[in-house]
Parts: sequence; structure tokens; C-alpha cells
Amino acid sequence: MPRVAVVGIHGHGASHVRRAIHLTAAGACRLVAVADPRPPTPEELASLLGTRPPIAGTSPVAASPLAPPAATPAGGAPAAEPEADRRVEPRVYSGLPDLLRAEDVDVVVLSTPIHTHAALAELALRAGADVLVEKPPVASLAEFERLAEVVEETGRSCQVGFQAHGSGAVRALASMVAEGAFGEIEGIGATGKWVRRRAYWQRAKWAGRRTLDGIPVVDGVVTNAFAHSVAAALLIDGSGRAEQVAGVETELFHANEIEADDTSTVRIRTTRGTAIVAALTLCAADDEPPKITVYGSKGQAVLSYTTDELEVGGSTTQYGRDDLLENLLDHRRDGVALIAPLEETGGFMRVLDAVRSAPAPGEVAASWVGDGDERHPVVPGIEKWIEQAAERQQLFSELGAPWAQPTENRSFDR
Repeated sequence: MPRVAVVGIHGHGASHVRRAIHLTAAGACRLVAVADPRPPTPEELASLLGTRPPIAGTSPVAASPLAPPAATPAGGAPAAEPEADRRVEPRVYSGLPDLLRAEDVDVVVLSTPIHTHAALAELALRAGADVLVEKPPVASLAEFERLAEVVEETGRSCQVGFQAHGSGAVRALASMVAEGAFGEIEGIGATGKWVRRRAYWQRAKWAGRRTLDGIPVVDGVVTNAFAHSVAAALLIDGSGRAEQVAGVETELFHANEIEADDTSTVRIRTTRGTAIVAALTLCAADDEPPKITVYGSKGQAVLSYTTDELEVGGSTTQYGRDDLLENLLDHRRDGVALIAPLEETGGFMRVLDAVRSAPAPGEVAASWVGDGDERHPVVPGIEKWIEQAAERQQLFSELGAPWAQPTENRSFDR
């Protein structure tokens, strides 16, 4: 049974721990270790594992829902199961190097700060493990190319945590586009309108940073918060690989007191000739589900990837979703295709690298709402500008947004 370790267990990492526990209970793997520089307290670990807090000197014992069922011998009562086999009791380490020195693991899940992904993923791959690394996979195109070389050299697998790639709605729309269901594609628009409060930017040292101690981080609305929107739009166009992106233009802004962008437009041109415009903000008045719209000569489609809904011709279809860790385990066992293999995220990395190398974001005047950790900016009229950018395939400055002065942006041609 594959032995799984999760590195980075606070914040979003907790969901990876819970997923590994679920798959352990299903008999698909065994969660054997976790690592974090801030080790969980007994109470935190118990909460993660769904257990009672351990007595000093013992390991937490899984509650009954996590225990796999005992086998039933023919004609008899269920066989007695060793107590240890019914336990989900991962050992805790302060970091991946210590974990790998002590444990033999088959799969490593990385949910650590962006700027640590490249080194930790390489360490795990060279130790013989397959990797599921959270998005964005790394913090620069150079790191991406280096990691791709390591994957090829080691023969291991690397899945990127673009959960939207697991959406049946995203894959259905990509198939429709490939089959010409909408005629000639006139453009793809991705819109994102969320509220992020002060606490969001204070959750970690790297939050809201372009660099940290001289190292690229590239946090921001395009590259992290709405990374799924950008990556899914590229997937829908059939342009997920690095060589399928011909050019990127960026206009980056921020209303929060951060280094990174929180309100931006990017225009991507793919080698298929498609223009993809992503218009995104974390300074909206209210949260709205992100959407991706395909504009074609024979019709259009609207995708809500967070709810796995696809609207075509006035009819909305609800789709299911495949789990990325489970898919990686299936890939190891049966050779099924990975949902989000590293090489299929190179197009997104070209966008990230354009954001990384772009000039510092311009400042946007905003009204402020709330107090303390709940305080957040609202950019006046941002909802209107975002919808127009996606529909018209224009950047904010081209639309005439009053706060969006044209900025030098990065583009490249193939």
C-alpha cells in the first residue's frame, strides 16, 4: 500500500491531511508521516486526524469512522484486527529532510509556501517519491524548467494542485472546444471577484509578497488566488504547455498595502490564435463565483469551476470532480493519466513569469470597509470593469478605467 506523507499541515495543508486520512480509510494508501516547522499541538493533531487527544507518550488512535473494516473469514465472525492496523497515527517531523531520513514514503504532498516548492519537490523526487505539489508549482519559469528536468531524470510523477483540472465541467468544456462545438473561438474571458480581508494578507510572511529576502514568491491575484482561473482557461483552449503560449501582457494593480497585485488584467495569446483575458480582483464589494466564458462564432459557454457547473445554450449541467491525490495513486497503480501533470502547467508558468518580471503594481484608490482584521478595500466599479474586460478582451487601461494608467507590460512572441 502506498505510504503517503503531507508536508505543510496548517491552513490549506489541513485539507490534504484529511484527504489522505479518507483515502487511508478506503484502503488506497496509508498516511505515515506529516511535517511542518510549526509542529501541531496534541489538540491540533487530534482535530486533523478526527481523533481524541492522545495521552502523553502515546499516539492518537483513530476514531471508528477512520478504521478500515475487518475482513470476514468464510463461515465465521469478523477476524480480529490488530489494534495497530486500525490506527491512523502519522509520525510528526519538523521538515521534509528529517522525514525522508526516517521514513520510506511513496508519495509526498507539498502544501508549503510558494518559494519552497521547487527545492522540496526535487528533494522528494530524488528520494524516489511521487509528488503532489500545491499551485503555483514553483515561483519562476526557470524553476519550472529545472523541476521538469528532475521529473524526467528520476522517472517519478509530479502532479500540480490545480483542483479545477479535476472538474468534469472543465474537461467537458475543453472537449467541446477541441471538437469545434462553438465554431471559431473568438476569445476566452476569465473573471474573478472576491473579497480578501486584512487577515488574509497577514496569515504568513510571504502573503502579498513578490519577493521575500530576495527570493521570488510571486503571490498575488493572478498567480495564486485565481491561479485556477488562468490555468483552467489555458486547459480549455488546449494550451496548457509552455510552448503553446505565444505572448502575455500584464496590467497589475493593488489597493491593499501589499507588494503584490490584488486587481489585475492579463491577456494571453496562445499559438492556436486564441486571446485569453483574465480580469481579477480581491477588492470586490462581495464574493462572486469565478467564471470562465468561451466566446465562439457559433455560441458561447459559461463555466463556474468552483461549483462544477457548465452553461451551454441556456441549459446548465452539473458535473462531478476527481480528486488529485486519488488520481495520483491510481496513476501509480494502474497507469491512468494524471489530471494535472507538471508538463501541462507550463503555459500557466509563462503567465506567472510575466507577472514576476513585470513592473511593480500600480496603486488604486479604494474605499475601505470594516475594522481590524476584517478591514478590506473596495475598488469603485470594479465589477463592471472586470465584466467588460472579459467580454471585450481588453485590459483595464484600454477600457478607460480611471485608475488604470497604461503600464509597461511584458510580452513575448513565438
